[in-house]
Amino acid sequence: MLNRRTWVAVAAAVVGFQFLGMCNLFAVAMLDPLDFLALQSIRKGLGDLPGSNFFASWDFTSDPCNFAGVYCDSDKVISLNLGDPRAGSPGLTGHLDPAIGKLSALAEFTVVPGRIIGRLPQTLSQLKNLRFLAVSRNFISGDIPATLGQLRVLQTLDLSYNQLAGGIPRSIGTIPALSNVILCHNRLSGSIPSFLSQTLTRLDLKNNDLSGSISPSSLPPSLQYLSLSWNRLSGPVDRALTRMNRLNYLDLSMNRFSGSIPGRVFTFPITNLQLQRNSFTGPVQPPSEVTIRTVDLSFNRLSGQISPLFATVQILYLNNNRFIGHVPATIVDRLLTANIQILYLQHNYLTGIEINPTAAIPLSSSLCLQYNCMVPPVQTPCPLKAGKQKTRPTAQCVEWKG
Repeated sequence: MLNRRTWVAVAAAVVGFQFLGMCNLFAVAMLDPLDFLALQSIRKGLGDLPGSNFFASWDFTSDPCNFAGVYCDSDKVISLNLGDPRAGSPGLTGHLDPAIGKLSALAEFTVVPGRIIGRLPQTLSQLKNLRFLAVSRNFISGDIPATLGQLRVLQTLDLSYNQLAGGIPRSIGTIPALSNVILCHNRLSGSIPSFLSQTLTRLDLKNNDLSGSISPSSLPPSLQYLSLSWNRLSGPVDRALTRMNRLNYLDLSMNRFSGSIPGRVFTFPITNLQLQRNSFTGPVQPPSEVTIRTVDLSFNRLSGQISPLFATVQILYLNNNRFIGHVPATIVDRLLTANIQILYLQHNYLTGIEINPTAAIPLSSSLCLQYNCMVPPVQTPCPLKAGKQKTRPTAQCVEWKG
């Protein structure tokens, strides 16, 4: 028989356990049931890669708002950052479950680099409060859902470094609040849609298979970063670029752009101008001294004389074009004083350069003159791709002079 004191102790213990149990139930019940079930489905579709323990804290007998990467406001999940964000983290594997669309208050969704496969869930379009969507450096395949255009408050879309194919949906370009669109290093094809957002500052579409031309009104003047390199884009860009006066980064290299290079490009507040390996034609006429540190216009069809206004550029690639005449003396002077670090003029139709054959090229500077319509007055090392011929065949130079 238990005495009265023992009974009291037992009763108190039972009450205590019940209270703790109710507290646990209360903690779990803090989260909206739909969000709770959505997180369970998302967890079932994903796993840690070897070396990652991101999901170690995802114990559904406790409050999910305390899980790694889960942030709540009241009883709703507002931010979901999947994977250990520290550099070098192995990341996650698996697929993204369509239940992500049930997190109705979600404003931010990110996934760290890893080995997640499969398609982007169509249900992402249900996240009407989503402002930040970044699923990069994984193995996401298939098309970009056109329904993402329904995310009218979306500001950042980063799906870079995946295996996405097909076109960029035109609906994406209609999202009014977009600030950053980063779709580089995929397998996207077709043309670039018009972007209507007047707050778009970054557009990175490099390393895809995009084609077609860029209409003058398709890119907003708010752009500050524009990278379209390594595609198959064609046509003129002078009218589109003339509208932009806020660019601080521009890379149009490795395409098939044609027409002239507008002089205004050389006044942009940028440090690196990449226009190489296109089909640009005509003379190049900067309106004032070029203050851009690196200018690469190589492998085009540019003609006319080299402007002396390029003398203030530190790294200048004008090789493999159709420039004629003499190299401006101001450029030579800047080279000899080590203010120009690289001056590549090979494979043009230049006929002279005023430089003393005994002049010492600074060790910190590189000059290449071979394969022009002259015998180089100084012998300098050139890139291997420049070939071994020092001058152009006379017949080519005569023909070029008319």
